[in-house]
Amino acid sequence: MLARVSSPTFKRLPRAVREQQMLDAAVKVFSRRGFHAASMDEIAEDAGISKPMVYAYLGTKEELFVACLHREGTRLMEAIAGAAAPDLPADERLWRGLRAFFGFVGAHRDGWAVLYRQARGERPFAAEVATMRGRLVEVVASMLDHALRAKGREVRGTDLEVVAYALVGASESLADWLADHPEADPEKTATRMMNVAWLGADRLLRGVTWHPPAD
Repeated sequence: MLARVSSPTFKRLPRAVREQQMLDAAVKVFSRRGFHAASMDEIAEDAGISKPMVYAYLGTKEELFVACLHREGTRLMEAIAGAAAPDLPADERLWRGLRAFFGFVGAHRDGWAVLYRQARGERPFAAEVATMRGRLVEVVASMLDHALRAKGREVRGTDLEVVAYALVGASESLADWLADHPEADPEKTATRMMNVAWLGADRLLRGVTWHPPAD
């Protein structure tokens, strides 16, 4: 008599829990392989489920990648927003936001790799990353605007946006360095960024500006 070959069985879990397992696995695989080299077979294997279940829950590989982007981006924004209370002094608010940002990157290096390295170089996803960066810039610009108004000053919206883009861009570059250095302390990295950012921002808040020399 031939031995019966049993098909793999999967423990029944709530849909939300199962989806998070899939996203966890997908983030790891995408960060290692990149979008094009990553396979749905490997993602399913890492998640401990069948490949058809991945398709049924989260769609195509492109849709799965977008879902990873949205989750990691939302987690990052929530970490920053939850840390930077609006009633804090300007420097402490910025410091807490930076500490939350670099703390997230240090704890989720795979997620950062997907957000910053994989997605920005892929045409279908570049717009998603630009939208998330725009939201982050809005948060930083709002923080600066709140600090200025508390000091009785107002700055043009364009100037606030430019400073916010500069801070976000510098923080992203330093976060990319942090992702490559697991021995680095995220809080010390945030302190370094704070020194670079605040020593200039504090002078701007007090109305001190640099002007190019006359020809």
